[in-house]
This record gives sequence, structure tokens and C-alpha cells, in this order.
Amino acid sequence: MMEGRGDIIVGLDIGTTKIGCIVGEIYGRDINIIGIGTHPSIGLRKGVVVNIESTVESIKKAVEEAEMMAGVEISSVYAGIAGGPITSINSRGIIAVKGNEITQHDVNRVIEAARAVSIPMDREVIHVLPQEFIVDDQDGIQNPVGMSGIRLEAKIHIVTGAVTSARNIVKCANRAGLDVCEIALESLASGRAVLTEEEKALGVALIDIGGGTTDLAIFSGNHIKHTFVLALGGSNFTNDIAIGLRAPLAEAERLKERFGCCLTDRIHPEENIEVPGLGGRPPRKLPRQILGEILQPRMEEVLALIHQEIQQRQLQHVIGSGVVLTGGGAMLEGATDVAEAVFKMPARLGKPVKISGLSDIVNHPMYATGVGLVTYGAQQQRSIGTKRFRPHDKNIFYRVMAQMKKWFKEVI
Repeated sequence: MMEGRGDIIVGLDIGTTKIGCIVGEIYGRDINIIGIGTHPSIGLRKGVVVNIESTVESIKKAVEEAEMMAGVEISSVYAGIAGGPITSINSRGIIAVKGNEITQHDVNRVIEAARAVSIPMDREVIHVLPQEFIVDDQDGIQNPVGMSGIRLEAKIHIVTGAVTSARNIVKCANRAGLDVCEIALESLASGRAVLTEEEKALGVALIDIGGGTTDLAIFSGNHIKHTFVLALGGSNFTNDIAIGLRAPLAEAERLKERFGCCLTDRIHPEENIEVPGLGGRPPRKLPRQILGEILQPRMEEVLALIHQEIQQRQLQHVIGSGVVLTGGGAMLEGATDVAEAVFKMPARLGKPVKISGLSDIVNHPMYATGVGLVTYGAQQQRSIGTKRFRPHDKNIFYRVMAQMKKWFKEVI
């Protein structure tokens, strides 16, 4: 790193539609953003690496751009991993109690019985969190040891992680010539960048509408309580426009960014847009209202599916301070209004806060994850110093596993 400068920390957001590299300079507790690099992401689908070579090239281009702007050489990064590799399921087990009194051995047996669910080969159990025990139909018991009973039942929450997905992210960064200091759950990183301490304490649903996926992270009591990934995102909005208006994909993306609105009531009936024709056909003038009629149902569908997940997990009572939308998809005009209508609670747009430097550029929901990774990296360096996943690490699988376990220690 360069003389006379603060510590340089780099966040690498490997997304489905773009790879973002954010360079931050740390002075004490202040974060100064000094470089940004973005490049279209080619080798990912729905947040998972499907082509390592293409991903490596995209990472190199984004990092080069950030290096030129910041005037520093980047050798190590904090990489983000989408929530897809983390899933959680609820399970229950039941056993007959030997003897009259429930012992710790019985508790261990019933948890083992509840754990006996089929988990795909590519996933590892990270945590088993007992939710409650039931003794002879008496529910709501937190610790049954010492109680009398004949039948013992346990409800548990099993958190699993697809370790190979995380390993591929690290491998891509390594092949691009970068050390990975640490991997962070992207929804956790975005939360650091856009949420206030009050929101995290009271409870909030953070919805990150990315290019290929929409990530939900529920925070309560300053900890992450639940994560969920929906395989719908900004690219679905673009495809809908391309099909609905018979326009090329690149033009559909441009129309979405310039004129996109997901609330038809906000669009003036007289307003028109020009749509280029396909295959050499002449351009057409269409009412902007049509664009709203395409985007509004899709936005309502995405948010309704997230709302359904929250209700199924019975977490609606946890999100006292409402909903925060972030990610590129949240920039569509009227997105927060649709969210308020679907969730029936306050919604706001989440932009990175408490940063300086190029804040006018990164003060955008699209950069929430990248800035969050820099914030996360700054905190990690202050507390534990720097560890790195190196290309020749033999035990990278176990390092990634340990990292995932650490995220979920906070859940309990």
C-alpha cells in the first residue's frame, strides 16, 4: 500500500449482471471511497458461477478500472457471496423418554432424531438451532432437562450452506491474481451499508433486488435472523420489456433505466417513448403507460413472493421498522410505493450511508453491497487483523465452512 495513505480495503461484489470493485481508504473509523470499477458479469447465473474463465476476465476488468481511478495496486479483496448458498429448514423429532426424568442425553437424542432429514450432497449442515421442546403435549419449553415426561419432541432450525459455491467465488478471485481476505454474505454486507442501528435493533426486512436474484435478509436485535434468495431479478424486468415491446435486449435495458416506472398511476397519459424496431424495422412511438403496465405486475410478483416467505416463516412481527429496498432493481420509479402496498408497512430506498470521498457516485442502491463489503472489511481488520484465502490453501473447503459457521453464530 502507498505511503502517507490510510489502510486500503477493497470490496468485490460478484453479481449476476455486473461485477463491482469498490476501493476504500480507512482513517480511524472514517471510510473514504477512492475508486470504483464495474464490468458486465458474464460467467454467472442467478448468483452462482457457471463459467470460471468468463468470471475471471470480468473480475480483472473491474479491478483494473478501480486501480486506475484509485491509483493503488489491488492485491487482496473482501468478496461477497450471494445468499443462495445459505438455506434453512425447520424440522422436528420425537423420542420416548427412558426412565421418569428427562436427561441431557435425551435432549441430544431428540435433536439427533430431528436432524435426520435428507440434505443434498453439495450442502453441509452449518448449525442446528433448537427452537422449542414439547414434553407430553406441553409446548413452549426451552430446556426440558430435569422434567418428568414420557414423550419428548423437539422443533429445530437447520442452517445449511453450499460450500462449493463459496469455493468457486474464491477460486475466481484467486485466478484473477487476488487474495481473498474473507467472504461475507452479501445481504449482511448490504445491511452494514444501508441500514441504521435503530432499524437493525427494532427489526427490518432488507430486500436487495439484483440482476439475477432478489435477496431477503431479516435483521432483528442487531443480528441476521433469516436469509432467502428468490431467483427473480432485474434481468426478468428487462426480458418482460423486450418481449412486451418487441425490442432488442440492450434497448429494453436502456428503456428500463431511462423511463422505467412500476406504478402506472404516476405516468402521465400523454407521455410517449420511442422503441427501436427489431431487424431493421422503423422505430415506433408508444405510450410510456405500456412500460408501467409491464413492470408493475412483475414488481408486485417479486415483492409478493418475498412477503409470502416472511409470512411462511412467521417473521412479520419481527420487522417492526418496515422494509428497505436496495440493489439496482430498487431504482425503478415507484418501487417503494409498490412495497408499501404489498407489505402494508413503511418502505424506503436504501443507499450507502456514513461514507465520504466519491460518495456522490456510490450513493446509489446499486453499490450497496460493494460499499458494505468495504465497511465489513474495515471492521474485521480493526477486530482481528487480516487472514487470507490463498490460491494454494489446501484446507480452503474448511476455511469457507468455518466462515459460514461464524455468520450464523450471531443468529442464536
